[in-house]
Amino acid sequence: MTDAISVTRDGYRTFFKWHRGRRMASDPVFTGRRIIEGMKLGASVEVDLVIHADDGMAVLHNLLLERETTGSGLVRETPAEVLRGLHLRDNDGQQIEDKVMLLEDLAALIARDGAHPEGLLQLDYKEDAAALNPRVIANFAEALGPVARHFILSSGDAESVAQLSENVPGLRIGYDPCHKGALERLMATRDYAGFVADAVAASPKSELDYLEYRLVLEADRDGFDIIGAFHRAGKRIDAYTVKRADDEGLAVVRRLLELRVDQITTDDPEGLAARLG
Repeated sequence: MTDAISVTRDGYRTFFKWHRGRRMASDPVFTGRRIIEGMKLGASVEVDLVIHADDGMAVLHNLLLERETTGSGLVRETPAEVLRGLHLRDNDGQQIEDKVMLLEDLAALIARDGAHPEGLLQLDYKEDAAALNPRVIANFAEALGPVARHFILSSGDAESVAQLSENVPGLRIGYDPCHKGALERLMATRDYAGFVADAVAASPKSELDYLEYRLVLEADRDGFDIIGAFHRAGKRIDAYTVKRADDEGLAVVRRLLELRVDQITTDDPEGLAARLG
């Protein structure tokens, strides 16, 4: 069975993750309508978070506003109500009707419209622990509290996840170990077992770890089943990001499925599902 939610091969189910809230390649990023659609269908959906001037978080990827919104300047220097007044841009850079959401707006959508029991919304924090302060942490907990069970928090900085999640019961934990020079060191040493051990030690509470798909395939070429190694450590694996449902993307997805990856991050879940059949 294959649809925009998941694909099952040889009895093993792999989810498609809607990268930045996209169901198809033509979708603009971070629109509430597409995010809530995915959550009600039971999809895995991802959005990014950056800190704004009022010590809350905005649903954006970049620290600067120009590319994704009709605003300008740093998100960190922009107040919440100004952010809420900005429009998002489409893939061609054109203004669209949808506006920037804050984390509390996103949580309110889930509280209002509900979510399928399998729906999981990843919050990928794009900064580090140095950017956090007690007010940011408290505002994060307050925003998510009533609906935390529908979310998983991730970052390339394990300390950030630990601080933000500490007082949010029900919030699930993820970790991306492919940052801070880890990939470059791994490509030099080829010590895949050591990489897995370091990742597990860095974020012991993580249930879902995120790996660049090129790393997964490079380990495979070297004869190391890195997905299997993480599975043996009790972690599920998301491989990111397959941007297009073209022949190259399809070949990547097919090998990841053979390796029994748990989730594939993609900008075109609908397109991949159609091509996989």
